[in-house]
Amino acid sequence: MVKVGIIGSTGYAGAELVRILLNHPDAEIVWYGSRSYIEKPYAEVYGNFFELVEDRCLDDNLDLLAEKADVIFTATPQGFCAGKVSEGLLQKAKVVDLSADFRIKDAARYEEWYGIHHPTPEFLPEAVYGLPELNREAVKGARLIANPGCYPTCSILSLYPLVNAGLIDPERIVIDAKSGTTGAGRGAKIPNLYCEVNETIKAYGVAVHRHTPEIEDQLSIAAGRPLLVQFTPHLVPMNRGILVTAYADLAPGATAEKIRAAYEAAYEKEPFVRVLPEGRVAETRYVRGSNYADVGFCVDGRTGRVIVMGAIDNIGKGAAGQAVQNMNLLFGLPETEGLLTVPMSV
Repeated sequence: MVKVGIIGSTGYAGAELVRILLNHPDAEIVWYGSRSYIEKPYAEVYGNFFELVEDRCLDDNLDLLAEKADVIFTATPQGFCAGKVSEGLLQKAKVVDLSADFRIKDAARYEEWYGIHHPTPEFLPEAVYGLPELNREAVKGARLIANPGCYPTCSILSLYPLVNAGLIDPERIVIDAKSGTTGAGRGAKIPNLYCEVNETIKAYGVAVHRHTPEIEDQLSIAAGRPLLVQFTPHLVPMNRGILVTAYADLAPGATAEKIRAAYEAAYEKEPFVRVLPEGRVAETRYVRGSNYADVGFCVDGRTGRVIVMGAIDNIGKGAAGQAVQNMNLLFGLPETEGLLTVPMSV
């Protein structure tokens, strides 16, 4: 059994980790970390775990946790994991960080976009960007995993095959993305109150959203040169889910047949990426509560563009589900172990 510790277990992503791992046949949660609820029974924080979890919440002592756990998930705000990781810690336990601390390889760029100092840039080179569909083999041998963000996961999976195959103009990518409110976290914030988000939709982080450089970095790898993208996220009144609608100019000679072939070549053997048939669009309802990512597209011959549509559950494939997928790879377990939950349609 893989012994698991979760720091930030009472946030939305942390609670989703608990839900997934309780049904994982090869994992045992040994530490429910939560700075806000120390000594409080976990099932009193989340009533859905009544009579399923008897443990109380513990603190965020990673040094002590590393003596008990094989892997530590840090579902924490930016800056926490970077401030705690050390050589000694990584010699004892593997770390899967759900924050952005190790996703961007350039510390100065991280500090520019996130507005905080990066205290351990020496670990940036070895941190593996944990998108298994792109970096599966690297994940297997890693000690430190930078679990991708939710918007980047959906955006990259939707666009990477087309950029990599040279089927679109990578200089003119526009990404319009929409997320449920769990993406903003569980903390009490006025903009996230029910009356502030219900019956409305709004853009936020316009031209400055912090997931932009993460998307650019990965698509730049696909293109073989630095890229900029236009990324605009929106908050919509639903609990969970991300829908990406991306627009790109077709490269000379690109056709719908070549685009479908690129997606099928990239994802034919991927257990969690489903390429939708012609005429079907991605919907968040059909991936909710799962680790699946649905991708579809439409070629607009009139404008010479392709419209790409992707959908994931932002706290599933966009956070906790992907983190468990990475854990499975780290410990030589079947990649799909504990993750084949059928999406909820309603």
